[in-house]
Amino acid sequence: MRVTFLGTSGAVPTTARNPPAVAVEREGDRFLFDCGEGTQRQMMRYRTGFDVDHVFVSHLHGDHVLGLPGLVQTLDFNDREAPLAIHAPAGTRSRLEDLVYAVADPPDFPVRITQVQPGEVALERPDYEVRAVAVDHRTTAVGYALVEAERKGRFDREKAEAELGIPPGPKYSRLHDGEAVEHGGRTIQPEEVVGPPRPGRRLVYTGDTRPCESVIEAARDADLLIHDGTFASDLADRAVETAHATAAEAAAVATEAGARRLVVTHVSTRYAGDPSPVAEEVAAGFEGDLALVAEDGLSIAVPFPDAEEGAQVEYREAG
Repeated sequence: MRVTFLGTSGAVPTTARNPPAVAVEREGDRFLFDCGEGTQRQMMRYRTGFDVDHVFVSHLHGDHVLGLPGLVQTLDFNDREAPLAIHAPAGTRSRLEDLVYAVADPPDFPVRITQVQPGEVALERPDYEVRAVAVDHRTTAVGYALVEAERKGRFDREKAEAELGIPPGPKYSRLHDGEAVEHGGRTIQPEEVVGPPRPGRRLVYTGDTRPCESVIEAARDADLLIHDGTFASDLADRAVETAHATAAEAAAVATEAGARRLVVTHVSTRYAGDPSPVAEEVAAGFEGDLALVAEDGLSIAVPFPDAEEGAQVEYREAG
């Protein structure tokens, strides 16, 4: 799983930061979480590609959605045929349709807008799902949690071959799939050679929000929490007024949730020249493995919870 930050500014762009957009690639599936103005250019710049099938919109403030009309038109110019699904909070479909089709005829590929309530599954696949998460913002809004299913336990090939005398072949697959097999005059049970199920990964994207219990629960033991961190604590009153979080509050949420990694984003333009006040609060307040303030081009490869190596972090240069 690789996460690339295409836009990390709050409200308006700066010379260094685009409005919000996060690209996620998971074993060939590609998603966008929010799509601020200019996202399509950032997709080219940081080489995430346009092969996106699902866009998850947190809310309809302009900085999170104004890139959608341009992206849809570009996909149409590129002769796209596959459907594009746009997921958004319940009650926003008509406004989102007006936005997507505001300056052009409908594209020649299907665009499907679905609405989700907190707790509902927006996208379900055999080995993962993306569900909506309740957040606390000043408009109808949701966050999203990408949650992978448990994986099969590790297959002990050495025991199967050396101790039980089972040669490599179809019986290995059957045992790994949980089926008992007959060998050497007895029944071999899967648990004899297959370890316990292993956890999948959990990625949580909040969009804009105040600290709230629903995010803490959604981010419980998350491998990566991407949280609103618009302000440093000297502007805590402004954070409350605008229904955003400070970096210190984001760090506290991540720590309480037991998240392994935290990236704060949606950074106020007040810190355009120097984000260190935000970065210092994140580093000081979070007790997990990795704490960062997002920058455009930040890319993180998120490992499985039981992997020996940690997250791989890089900063992609413009392509």
